[in-house]
Amino acid sequence: MPYIEKDSIRYFRFSEFDPKQVRHGIFTRSGGVSPKPWKSLNLGGTVGDDQSRVMENKKRVLEILNCESGSLFEVHQVHKARVLVAEEPRDRTQEIPKADAVITNNPEVTLLMRFADCVPLLFFDQGQEVIGLAHAGWKGTLQKIALKTIQSMMEIYGTKPEEVVAGIGPSIGPDHYQVREDVIKKVKASFPNTYPHLLREEEGTVRLNLWEANRQALRETGVQRIEVAGICTACHVRDWFSHRAEHGTTGRFGALITLI
Repeated sequence: MPYIEKDSIRYFRFSEFDPKQVRHGIFTRSGGVSPKPWKSLNLGGTVGDDQSRVMENKKRVLEILNCESGSLFEVHQVHKARVLVAEEPRDRTQEIPKADAVITNNPEVTLLMRFADCVPLLFFDQGQEVIGLAHAGWKGTLQKIALKTIQSMMEIYGTKPEEVVAGIGPSIGPDHYQVREDVIKKVKASFPNTYPHLLREEEGTVRLNLWEANRQALRETGVQRIEVAGICTACHVRDWFSHRAEHGTTGRFGALITLI
């Protein structure tokens, strides 16, 4: 089953990731302490929720995955395509770095990112034992952050794409992600040969398939094992925070991954 539930906390787990080698979870909004409109497992510290509640929620997800509180490496997500290397847990006395992808081969590091419609991308190189986590909104998707993350793993750790397992997590789906002409033009520029498979016109509107766009970017690198959750956050707001479906007033769910 893709969903795991423990102590009222429910999270999604990819079946392609070997639980003997890597621990990971994309956590639903259930099982936390935050009130509405962030109810309840909100991990977003910049959406108006009290920081003490965010810290308690963070503590709960780390405990579920048996991760140490001091193991976290977090970033300020800025909708770009910068990839960082986390050689060790983040120094909390230093400013939080800005990036939308992080990679590491250190089992003492737990990568954490937050989402509310954008696409969580999880990576595991089984050969070199390297993990990665990326945040792909439409900007990051069109800048091919998925491809750039794999390329960084190849350059820094000697990753072979055929040994990588990739997961495309819950996010806004192709039935709900309406885009305007400026984004349509950028989709065509980024995917000149395949954009007809990414854009769907219906009743005078155009919708973008972020899942397929990221899958195509991964295919460009040679990654073959790609698992798509296929869960639309806008369709399932009882389980997931959705910026669009909740009109911008909502929390952020977390994706975490660490090596064993």
